[in-house]
Amino acid sequence: MRLRRDGRWVLDGAHLTLRPGTITALVAPSGAGKSTLLRCLNGLLRPDAGTIELGGRDVGTLDARELRRRVGLVVQTPTMLPGTVRDNVAYALSGTTDAAVAAALDAAGLPAAFADRDAAGLSGGERARVALARAFSRSPEVLLLDEPTAALDAGTAELVGATLRRLADRGIAVCLAVHDVPFARAHADRVVGLDDRELG
Repeated sequence: MRLRRDGRWVLDGAHLTLRPGTITALVAPSGAGKSTLLRCLNGLLRPDAGTIELGGRDVGTLDARELRRRVGLVVQTPTMLPGTVRDNVAYALSGTTDAAVAAALDAAGLPAAFADRDAAGLSGGERARVALARAFSRSPEVLLLDEPTAALDAGTAELVGATLRRLADRGIAVCLAVHDVPFARAHADRVVGLDDRELG
């Protein structure tokens, strides 16, 4: 895959294979294109060359809303919408029940009672896990995370790592772009570079 921005190749020959039920950690230096690659996989950016396939189908042929439901993206600093955690988890879903919200929170390692919390008062780690619950509520096949442990303390990062494992165990292909190599090695099934080469 190749993508040119501002007169330079941000991605040049990148390729990545994500497998259901596994956590893949994408490790590369700052500015190498990790975040850009995630946005291409989610359809927020279109590569200048190369294809992205989901289940054997070119994602360019998918409706943008369908693609973003099937391939969720959690950004480095998730935005919480005004209202409760329930409002945030149910965002963009029609007819969401309390049971569905509770199931999404459970997948993110949060109790059902957490739904009544004011989203504006959440800590960084709580926001990260609510963002995971929000993404999970859309039943994605692939979940992409951009630096999910940035600015989190070690204990909270471990909670996020455990949440990612629970999501992968449900059959989701999880991919995280990280600088934290020890975290990647502790929680990922595969640690790779932008060329999909296993890193030791």
